[in-house]
Amino acid sequence: MANSSHVLVIGIDGTRLDFLETEPTPHIERVIGEGFLAPVRIEDGTPDVSGPCWATVVTGTTVERHNVRANDFEGHRLAEHPDFLTVLSREFGLRTYLAVGAWPPLATIEAHGPLFARPSRVTFVDYGQSPRECDRGDETVTRDAERILAGEEVDAAFVYLGVVDSTGHDHGCGDLYRTALHRTDARVGRLLAAVAARPNRAAENWTFILVTDHGHVLEGGHGAGSDVERTAWIAAAGPGIEGGAEYGSLRHVDVAAHVYAALGLEPRIVLDGKAFASVV
Repeated sequence: MANSSHVLVIGIDGTRLDFLETEPTPHIERVIGEGFLAPVRIEDGTPDVSGPCWATVVTGTTVERHNVRANDFEGHRLAEHPDFLTVLSREFGLRTYLAVGAWPPLATIEAHGPLFARPSRVTFVDYGQSPRECDRGDETVTRDAERILAGEEVDAAFVYLGVVDSTGHDHGCGDLYRTALHRTDARVGRLLAAVAARPNRAAENWTFILVTDHGHVLEGGHGAGSDVERTAWIAAAGPGIEGGAEYGSLRHVDVAAHVYAALGLEPRIVLDGKAFASVV
């Protein structure tokens, strides 16, 4: 199925919105500058932990539908509410790619996963959950994703980067957290550069979506329901997204909905979200 539209979603776990607004992150800022950065409030009833939030992001449905309520996915209804990579590959025959270097349930059966059921292609490594191990995993999958995005046929991709969250848990949101964010921003830049280097880039329309799942308290950690923990964000740029316009009241469920809209597709599934729209 030939398609000039392509989407890259980069999931940056556990990254506080206020740090994006104060720390130098030139590559993330490039996406924001060409499009927007908008806060996301984790919805009432959704725990502010990774499992429920990422499930909401990639299925486009609320926790009441997908039923992922913790970092153990037991009891999920992901077969009825699948992730966008699976829908795109299974229903539309698109070439989809998943890269995960830190958290096994996204790509494996650990903890009743995987969240992503049937991407066309997967890069997965698991060196462990410490900041050092997560950083190594992020670097490994970034290198592989660079190669695939630069030279192979990919219609939609999701790349997960986890070191910011791991660092927050182990060290709080201090200097090491800032360093992890800077390293992650550099990896975002490499992924963007890989897309820019594609041989047919001039004929392709790419949408870039960056999203985090939750925040952290300053001393590190989340899940207690404070405002800072329940504040996430979405940044995006691409066709149909107005640079510099205000995009307000976005929800995690809107990410998957915008992926489908950017590709010009209407899947035969339930969606609780809608494509991003500027505030008039």
